Amino acid sequence: MFETLKIDMDDRGVATLTLNRPEKHNAMSGQMIVELRQAAEQLGADGAVRVVVLTGAGKSFCAGGDLGWMQAQMAADSKTRFVEARKLAEALQALNTMPKPLIGKLQGNAFGGGVGMASVCDIAIGVETLTMGLTETKLGLIPATIGPYVLSRMGEAMARRVFMSARLFKAPEAVTLGLMAKAVPADDLDAAVEAEVVPYLACAPEAVARAKALARTLGPTIDDAVIDHTITELVACWEGEEARHGIWAFFAKEKPRWA
Repeated sequence: MFETLKIDMDDRGVATLTLNRPEKHNAMSGQMIVELRQAAEQLGADGAVRVVVLTGAGKSFCAGGDLGWMQAQMAADSKTRFVEARKLAEALQALNTMPKPLIGKLQGNAFGGGVGMASVCDIAIGVETLTMGLTETKLGLIPATIGPYVLSRMGEAMARRVFMSARLFKAPEAVTLGLMAKAVPADDLDAAVEAEVVPYLACAPEAVARAKALARTLGPTIDDAVIDHTITELVACWEGEEARHGIWAFFAKEKPRWA
């Protein structure tokens, strides 16, 4: 059914949702963005699913937005840009509101949108060699549609340490910032994720779903107005001169003028 994702489920009802573009470090293409929303809705509606584990195939968890997709937005008209930005925002919100526990299993790198994906997980666990970064501002962009989830997970004070600078940071700092619950040796990752899965299998599924919905209601508001604002901000960047120059410089393998 999916071309950029893979879903496997064991006999306990534990579904593993795998970002499956390993040759692109699981960068989110336009197709993956659409499929992520579809997968979240499918898993959320499946009564046999008790827990969802989100991971990536290959060396990286998620390298963020596919730069070819970003380049296409630079050539698109304003209406198309809004449509594409909304697809990304809706995919993130579908994962964030999925009525199943969502556990992130992170390896390699998580950049930009990959940090956003980790932030919509109820808990994220990664390898101790993991590298993360909100790298958008290097390209003249901003972490807009992922912003509500990153701020919800980290809090404003922690987020401002890394939200604007595009600097890279390792797993121990990601734990300090609140993006991950723990960092473990690669050989221990499966066991650490399993330790988070098992308690849910003793819980009432509807109660878990209601408790998750309540936690979202009591936490920072991420509603249509907030999502619309992030879309507007992202499109404004796409339509700005800095993004045109920054993305051109990336593909030309040149430093942008601000570097």
